[in-house]
This record gives sequence, structure tokens and C-alpha cells, in this order.
Amino acid sequence: MRISKSNLGIIYLGIIYMVGIVGILLPIHPEFIRLTPLNLLVSLGTVLLFHPHWSKNTGIALGALFVFGFLAEVFGVNTGLLFGTYAYEEVLGWKLWNTPLMIGVNWMLLGYCCGVIVNQFFPKLSWWQKGPLASAMMVFLDLFIEPVAIQYNFWEWPGGVVPLQNYLGWYLVSLPLLSLFAYLQGQIRNKVAFALLLMQLLFFAVLTFF
Repeated sequence: MRISKSNLGIIYLGIIYMVGIVGILLPIHPEFIRLTPLNLLVSLGTVLLFHPHWSKNTGIALGALFVFGFLAEVFGVNTGLLFGTYAYEEVLGWKLWNTPLMIGVNWMLLGYCCGVIVNQFFPKLSWWQKGPLASAMMVFLDLFIEPVAIQYNFWEWPGGVVPLQNYLGWYLVSLPLLSLFAYLQGQIRNKVAFALLLMQLLFFAVLTFF
């Protein structure tokens, strides 16, 4: 039986995330968690490898997710006005203005995956309907990300308590970005992106409860 290229991509990502779960929980090495930036880059590269149709609009949508997602985090971490008071640790690597560059990659990766999933399951909705749904999906995933991020020193909140403001901020930032994505890329499908978001959800859920 011949395995399709997209299924090979899914298997490849599945192996990476399984190794990640095992490596963090055992732990294999105390610095294993510092491979997170590499994991983000490999995940993004693999997902975009299976993007079905590249165009100028694709570049605009992805660029907006990276640039404005990163700048929102810069504003948020330096003022406390958008997401609340928090600070990044060293796990995500190099920082600019107290903000890891990888956080822009994370916004691009999650935004793309959420946008594509909404396209897949709600193809008949207009772009202004898809945007809020994809943003809600981003916030739902963040509910699972936050406990792990705190536990493994991705970032820190005073007293380890994540304020409601954080989730409201995520929604407000992601809404225009994912509405733009839906407007520019509203017909795009990518089953590798769908599989990756499920893997991320499983990854953070396992680390949260174990």
C-alpha cells in the first residue's frame, strides 16, 4: 500500500511530537525543552510544505500573522496592557524587545492551522464569519498551552495565575488577523495542518495532566 506524501508528513510530525512528550516527561535530558524553537520551525516548515497553492495573498496572510502577532506580544510583555503582566523566560530562544522571535512563528503556525481547519469544516461561511470561529479556536488551544508554558518556564505570570485578560487579548489580536486570513485564503485546505493542531492539543493536554 502506497502512503501519500501528506500522510508521510503527518507520520513525521507524529513521531516528532511523540518524542517530545517522552523526552519532556522522562526527562531524557534537563535541557531537552530547549529544543522547542526547533520543533516550532520544523512544524511550520512541514505544514507549509503541503500548502496547496502559493500566491501573493499567502505571503500577506502569513506575514501578517508573524509580524502583528509578534508586535502584539512586544506591546503586551512591555506594558501589561494587552494580555496582562507576564515575562518570557529563556526556553523560546533569542529575544527582541523582551520577546522571543519564535513567538511570531508560533502565531503564524497556530493562526494558519486554525484558519485552515475552519475552511475545512465550514466552507460555506463568509470570511467575516470564519474569522471569529478561528479566533475562538486559538483561545481554546491557549487554555491547554498556558499550564504547560508556566510549568516548563516558557513564560511566567505573577503567582502562576493566568488572568482572563490574557484570553481576551488573544481573541482581540487574533480576530483581525484570522479574518484577514479567511478573506485572503478562505478556500485553502491542508490536512497536515489539521493533523498538527490535533497533535498540539494532545501534546499540551498530556503534559498538563501528567
